[in-house]
Amino acid sequence: MQSTRSRRKVAPAAADGGDSGDKLEQLLLSSAICNGEDLGPFVRKVFASGRPETLLHHLRHFARSKESEIEEVCKSHYQDFILAVDDLRSLLSDVDSLKSSLSDSNSRLQSVGGPLLSSLDSFVEAQNVSKNVNSALQSVILCIKLTELCLRANLHLSNGSFYMALKCLDSIENEFQDKTPSSTLKRMLERKIPEIRSHIERKISKEFGDWLVDIRVVSRNLGQLAIGQASAARQREEDLRIKQRQAEEQSRLSLRGCVYALEEDDDDGGLGGDENDGYSNGNNGLFGFDLTPLYRAYHIHQTLGLEERFKQYYFENRKLQLTSDFQVSSMTPFLESHQTFFAQIAGFFIIEDRILRTGGGLVSKMEVENLWETAVSKMCSVLEDQFSRMQTANHLLLIKDYVSLLGVTLRRYGYPVDALLNVLSKHRDKYHELLLSDCRKQIAEALAADKFEQMLMKKEYEYSMNVLSFQLQASDIVPAFPYVAPFSSTVPDCCRIVRSFIEDSVSFMSFGGQLDFYDVVKKYLDRLLGEVLDGALLKLISSSVHGVSQAMQVAANMAVLERACDFFFRHAAQLSGIPLRMVERGRKQFPLSKARDAAEDMLSGMLKRKVDGFMTLIENVNWMTDEASQGGNEYVNEVIIYLETLVSTAQQILPPQVLKRVLQDVLSHISEKIVGALFGDSVKRFNVNAIMGIDVDIRLLE
Repeated sequence: MQSTRSRRKVAPAAADGGDSGDKLEQLLLSSAICNGEDLGPFVRKVFASGRPETLLHHLRHFARSKESEIEEVCKSHYQDFILAVDDLRSLLSDVDSLKSSLSDSNSRLQSVGGPLLSSLDSFVEAQNVSKNVNSALQSVILCIKLTELCLRANLHLSNGSFYMALKCLDSIENEFQDKTPSSTLKRMLERKIPEIRSHIERKISKEFGDWLVDIRVVSRNLGQLAIGQASAARQREEDLRIKQRQAEEQSRLSLRGCVYALEEDDDDGGLGGDENDGYSNGNNGLFGFDLTPLYRAYHIHQTLGLEERFKQYYFENRKLQLTSDFQVSSMTPFLESHQTFFAQIAGFFIIEDRILRTGGGLVSKMEVENLWETAVSKMCSVLEDQFSRMQTANHLLLIKDYVSLLGVTLRRYGYPVDALLNVLSKHRDKYHELLLSDCRKQIAEALAADKFEQMLMKKEYEYSMNVLSFQLQASDIVPAFPYVAPFSSTVPDCCRIVRSFIEDSVSFMSFGGQLDFYDVVKKYLDRLLGEVLDGALLKLISSSVHGVSQAMQVAANMAVLERACDFFFRHAAQLSGIPLRMVERGRKQFPLSKARDAAEDMLSGMLKRKVDGFMTLIENVNWMTDEASQGGNEYVNEVIIYLETLVSTAQQILPPQVLKRVLQDVLSHISEKIVGALFGDSVKRFNVNAIMGIDVDIRLLE
């Protein structure tokens, strides 16, 4: 078909007649119509001029001029239409031929494709059946695997293997739950899996709760074992020091052939931080120290995704246990319960140290340190309170020893114990004051029981116990038995009291964090000797000594105690680990000098009074005699007989230097008496013979 021709702009044709104005108007109107312009101006113009007929005339003229053109266009379109109809008729014939051909082809296709379609339908149906069967088989296999996994989970649950049961549940959730074709199974899994997890959590929480109960008893036993081992190690060290002191003493005495060796036992410390430390994560045969329930509970909670909650639960429960361990019963004396109290805390922190190192982050170092700071603060508070109430030195020493063993034990695990040791040091003065008070009573009782008689020792062990153990012997030669000592029983009794004081003082000062404590021990030893013992002896001398024999025995005791004091300071130095040469270099005067001087003065006074009785015979001297007396006057003979008797007895008891001082004092007194008699009022006159007789008396005394 021919396409529609585009519209053309036609120029207006010129009119044959009319004047030029009308032609121009007609031309403009034609041009406006051809160009599709607005004809309103033309209409208004003709109506304004009152000539609408002219416009109508022009329009009719324009229409007539276009009719011929329209006719030509129509003719052209008609020709095209005729050609198109002819083409359609030709096409219709072709379409009829094609239709018959298609009909034949369709008949042949249907005759051939019918069986094929039937076969295809059968194939599709068989394929669908195969797919359904395969899907059913896969569903059955999946259900079988799921069932087997459920059976395995039930078996693990019945055997208590909760971790494996949870792993089975995780596998069921991740691999089977969403893929399960059975809605019944799926609903069952959705309901049962949370129930099983809750059941496992309850069971493992119960096991953990039972472990929390059992671990308190284990903590106490473990603490006692650890502190006991620290005590055994301390005893071994003390035994070594004793051997060393004995060896040093033998060396000091220059005993030939003295060969010694210090042997140290292996400290197998069964509770150290090594792997073979007597307990492990599993069961310990001796104390049942079993961390398995704890780690099992922690592992299960990790698997359940409740790790942080379990950590908090564990820490809060252990903190509550520690708080309950701090409770001190008011019904039981602290002296009886202190070992259990401190052993419980020691065991608690030994276990926490193990859990910190092997628990896989169950507790943090900061948490353990905070617990330890709380424990130290509470223990210091308890010690301060209990020490302030105690009035017996031995009780204070027992608790101090156990606390120091606690410090040694826990220091091995890295816990700082300086605060505890500071509390012990703070009560050092109170302890020594109580110890001095106890010794004052004991010394008073020992002195009150003294009979002022020389001590008789029938056996060698008595000699060793009363003489050698305090180095009171004047010679290294062992005497024959029975042996009569120059001192009374008071001396070894007092020596035992002083030695016990030294050992208790050193025991309190030892293992308290202060290495050089000899000066402290020496200070209190000086007080014991200079204040307590010296004061008690002075009181004894002033109130209980009656007669020369008793005064002589006391003076003899003082001489022996002077040797004993040297032993006391050496013993204190040895126990304090100080070389003996330092002690000998810094030795001061005899601390019992007041009592010694008082005893010698009393003995001298008694002898002087006795001598004064004989010196009254000087009144019988004939000061105007005709010849000098060659055998001495009567008074001097009596004095000499008394003094010789006295000296023979005193030589068995008093050391020579003491006896010499006493005799010198007595003789000086006799000299003063003779001079006093010469210058006295009773002697009015005397001659040379009388003076020569006095000279004989003095030579006899010399």
